[in-house]
Amino acid sequence: DFLFFWGAVFLVTTTLVAFLKKENQELIPAKEETKGITDTYRLLFSIIKMPAVLTFCLLILTSKIGFSAADAVTGLKLVEEGVPKEHLALLAVPMVPLQIILPLVISKYTAGPQPLNTFYKAMPYRLLLGLEFAFLVWWAPKVKHEGGFPVYYYAVVVLSYALHQITLYSMYVAIMAFNAKVSDPLIGGTYMTLLNTVSNLGGNWPSTVALWLVDPLTVKECAGAQGHTCATAAATEV
Repeated sequence: DFLFFWGAVFLVTTTLVAFLKKENQELIPAKEETKGITDTYRLLFSIIKMPAVLTFCLLILTSKIGFSAADAVTGLKLVEEGVPKEHLALLAVPMVPLQIILPLVISKYTAGPQPLNTFYKAMPYRLLLGLEFAFLVWWAPKVKHEGGFPVYYYAVVVLSYALHQITLYSMYVAIMAFNAKVSDPLIGGTYMTLLNTVSNLGGNWPSTVALWLVDPLTVKECAGAQGHTCATAAATEV
């Protein structure tokens, strides 16, 4: 029902835009250079060879390593500790208004000459929230009872997720603002796409590695099987 409703809203609004929105013919935008595929990749290669761009790419490719485990694994570990998946899904609902409002609020601070300052300021808080997420996972079995989890535990989880969203969006909006600011207007689309792609890759590869490392780094105990560590999936199955 949720998907059907918003799918219908999406179709109606986009159709209205198609029929009702008229382009202003009087304003002619600055013409952007158009190139073929080969020329575009040559251009991208020449951009990425620039020392400042190369340094920035290394920064955004490695800046999210510290958050990868907290971002990718926390939800899975909470489910493993007994928190129902449907409850975690419901906790995401209060985050939606926050996710809409945050970019509007944060954009005021990233519109200046140094948008990356917001990125730097948010980083230590996001790292600290990673420790707090680890505490939530450790705390889960302590407060669990026969009826599930107390309301105050869910309240703490929602508050933690809200604070996490603030730091996440502060960094995200700051990076987007910086990419828009430094992109050459003549090749703006190509330049921004390159930087945004590297930025997205910088967030995805650490999460993938974190998920891959969960099993090898998880400490397990085998009940009734002396001398076995259950370190591998095969040993756990046995």
